[in-house]
Amino acid sequence: MCGMQHGDGEILACRAAQAAGIPFTLSTMSICSIEDVAAAVDKPFWFQLYVMKDRGFIRALIERAAAAKCSALVLTVDLQILGQRHRDLKNGMTVPPKWRFNNVVDMATKPAWLLSIARGKRRTFGNLAGYVRGMEDVTSLSRWTNSQFDASLNWKDVEWIASLWPGKLILKGILDVEDAREAAKTGAAALVVSNHGGRQLDGAPSSISALPPIVDAVGSSMEVFFDGGIRSGQDVMRALAFGARACLSGRAYVYGLGAGGQAGVARAIEIIRNELDVTMALTGVNSIAEINRQVIVGG
Repeated sequence: MCGMQHGDGEILACRAAQAAGIPFTLSTMSICSIEDVAAAVDKPFWFQLYVMKDRGFIRALIERAAAAKCSALVLTVDLQILGQRHRDLKNGMTVPPKWRFNNVVDMATKPAWLLSIARGKRRTFGNLAGYVRGMEDVTSLSRWTNSQFDASLNWKDVEWIASLWPGKLILKGILDVEDAREAAKTGAAALVVSNHGGRQLDGAPSSISALPPIVDAVGSSMEVFFDGGIRSGQDVMRALAFGARACLSGRAYVYGLGAGGQAGVARAIEIIRNELDVTMALTGVNSIAEINRQVIVGG
């Protein structure tokens, strides 16, 4: 589970996920810092790393994640440049945000949400603020970050990061079989088949269509996880049937968090788990280990 939320959102989501026995992944661009989350939870969490041109800063981030005892480093490999996110542009989802009439009307109908935002403890990127000199406000930090995405990211950089990280390395953002084979050569423990929610490249293949050939190519040498469109237990079932060892979910937990805080995240997890149980029962599957492609294609 990964994502960014206002205030203590990541802490609440991490607590809910860990209570359900699910790893939580904290983003580089999170509101709560690595240290914030580590101080507020009892179990290790994962950290999702975005590679930037400032390699000294990246080294420091890795060291901070290790000091916080993060149990896995999730390296994002499909964000060398920021994609043209058309919906974000249309809705004014920028830093600072652009005011749109529809947005103002929408917010005006949610006074409780507005009040919670006003009371929020944090309004900046916790992993960057105070660590990047002269970049203390959210606007300057956003500009710095946008200038820092590194289009030269390559497999040598992945090897360098692997040499710095003492724990398990997971490579997120693989859609191509050859890239999956290269990922396996790095010694990473796992890869994540993901098209970044379809936001990076409009028209990119769906994650689910890329999953089976990647599992066939490298599934025997490393774990293959799945990310993209997990909204229900049936979605989890499909991904597992096509060979994924686990699924990542962002939007479902964010909806739960926005609606009910930590309890909302717990409820979102419960809904997905119950849907998976029912789907397994209705397809004659008694355990996760029994789920295979026959569940999808029949025969």
